[in-house]
Amino acid sequence: MYDLLIRGGTVITSSGRCCAEVAVKDGKIAALLLPGTEAAAKKTVDAEGKYILPGAIDVHTHLALPFGGTTSADDYESGTRSAACGGTTMVFDYATPDRANEPLKDFIARRREMADAQVCTDYAFHLVLNHPCDETLKQLPGIIADGISSFKVYTVYDGLMVNDGFFYQLLETCRDNGGLVCVHAENKDMIDLLVARYKAEGKLSPWWHYMSRREFIEAEADIRCIHWAKELQAPLYIVHLANKEGVEELARARAEGYDIKAETNALYLQYNCEVYKREDARNFVCSPPMKGEESRLALWDALRAGVIDTVATDHCPFQQAEKDWGKDDFTKIPNGCDGVECRYPYLLSAANEGLLTFEKAVEVCCTNPARLFGCAPQKGTIAVGSDADLVVYDPEKRITIANNMLHSRIDHTVWEGVKLHGYPIMTFSRGELVFDHGTFLGHAGYGRYIRREPYRRRF
Repeated sequence: MYDLLIRGGTVITSSGRCCAEVAVKDGKIAALLLPGTEAAAKKTVDAEGKYILPGAIDVHTHLALPFGGTTSADDYESGTRSAACGGTTMVFDYATPDRANEPLKDFIARRREMADAQVCTDYAFHLVLNHPCDETLKQLPGIIADGISSFKVYTVYDGLMVNDGFFYQLLETCRDNGGLVCVHAENKDMIDLLVARYKAEGKLSPWWHYMSRREFIEAEADIRCIHWAKELQAPLYIVHLANKEGVEELARARAEGYDIKAETNALYLQYNCEVYKREDARNFVCSPPMKGEESRLALWDALRAGVIDTVATDHCPFQQAEKDWGKDDFTKIPNGCDGVECRYPYLLSAANEGLLTFEKAVEVCCTNPARLFGCAPQKGTIAVGSDADLVVYDPEKRITIANNMLHSRIDHTVWEGVKLHGYPIMTFSRGELVFDHGTFLGHAGYGRYIRREPYRRRF
C-alpha cells in the first residue's frame, strides 16, 4: 500500500522523459511503475495529459534580511509558502551574521531556530562571511563538517565587502576542505565614484542606478574573481551573473577545464535595462541591475549551452512604500525584487515556447542546484529513494501573472503582466500536497533543514 500514486502523466527529469506512474511511501519515491500497473494507494492523483516534474530548488534567496534601513518583506514562512505555490520545494537562504564576535556555529543555531518554526518547505543555508578575519577562516572546516558547505562573499557594499587578501585565503580554505565560494562580483570603487558623480549632477532617476553599475563594472569583477580561482585551482560559483563579457570569460575558463560555475537570475532572462526608464522603474532596482539586450541574449545562449548552471531568483522583495523612498533619488531605493514563486513557472513556460527544452529547465532549476550544493540525489530529481518533491504541471494552462494570485507578503510584483504558457497545478513536498490548483495547503514548521555534503566536483 503506497501513500500516494500519481498516474497517467509524463515524467520529465534532466536526463529525459518517460511515461511512468510515481509511487510514494513515507515521503520518498518508492517506485516508478509502468503505466497501468496494478497498485494500491491511500491517495491517487490522475495526471493524464500533465507532466510530472521534480520540485525546484531556489539556491538564492534573502528571507527576513535587514537591508537599506528596512527588512525584506518575506520571512521564512511567507517566502517558502510562495515558493511552494510556484513548484519550488527547497530554498537556500543566505544567512548573514549580525554579531561580529559570535561564533559562527552559534549564529547558525539561532538562525535555524527561527527558520525551523516558520518554513513551509525544506531549506538550507549558505553562510555569508561579512566579518573577514583569521578567526572566521579557522571555523570553516567545522562548519563544512556540520553540513554547510557554501560561503558567500561580496566585492561590494559597506559592511559586507571583503578585502582581496581574505577572498584569496577563503578560496584556499574552501579548496582544501570541501567548501564552495559564492561571490557577488561588482567593482565597489567604480560604483562609489559614479554614484557620487551622478548625484552631484542631479541624475537621480532609477536609470542612473543601472548606469552606475553597468556592464563593465560587473564584468571586471567577474574576470578578476575567475582569475584568482584559476590560479588557486579552487572551485568558484558566481551568483546572479548578468553581463555578456562575464559570460564569455566564464565560458573560456570552463573550456580550459576549471571548476567555475555560475547562476543567473530569471529576471535577467526576462528584462533588460530598459525597465529603468519605466514609470515603476524603482521596483526593478536590484544589484547587479538588469543589463542591455546584448547581455540578456548572451545569458540565454549560455544557459542553453550549459555555460550557466543554475537559474535562481535573488528573492529579496521590499514593499511599494519602501521602494518609493527612492522615487526621486535612486540611492535610497532598497535593492531587491521578488521571484521565488515565478521563476520555475517562467522557465517551464519558456520550454513550452521552445526557448529551451523541458529537460534543460529541470536541469538548471532542480538537478544542478542539488548536485552543486550537496543534496543530490535526495533532492532535485525523480528517482527511487529520492524525496517525493513533485510538481504536476499543466502544459496547456495559460496564466497572466498578477500580484493578487501570488502568495508572497509583498504588495506588488515585477512579474506583473508576464504571460505564461503552462503552469504548476499541484506541488508535493516529501509526498505531502502543499499546493493544489491555486490554494496553499501547507503550514509553517513543516519544512526541514537539509544538511549537505562537502563540495566536490560533480559534473
